[in-house]
Amino acid sequence: MTTKKINVADLPDFDMAKYLPDNEAIAEYLTIVLEENDPAALADALGTIARARGMTEIAKASGIGREALYKALRPNAHPRFDTIARVCAALGVKLVAQVARA
Repeated sequence: MTTKKINVADLPDFDMAKYLPDNEAIAEYLTIVLEENDPAALADALGTIARARGMTEIAKASGIGREALYKALRPNAHPRFDTIARVCAALGVKLVAQVARA
């Protein structure tokens, strides 16, 4: 049996935004990201969700300029909590606390 090498550059880009069709998928995705305890990953995930919903609409609903929103929600960004809260409200999701698992 022979194996064929795959060139990573030949693979299509993965875009999580294509896999967030409804609020339940979005909430599940955010829950997974929040468990990572990584603010930059949260900003990136919110940016992905905003792109899935339409960045212009989320910018209007959150009261944050579209360009500022792109900047705040880019990978490795560290947005203020106020920004995260406003984006979550615009997306129709809320962050909740629960008891940490031992």
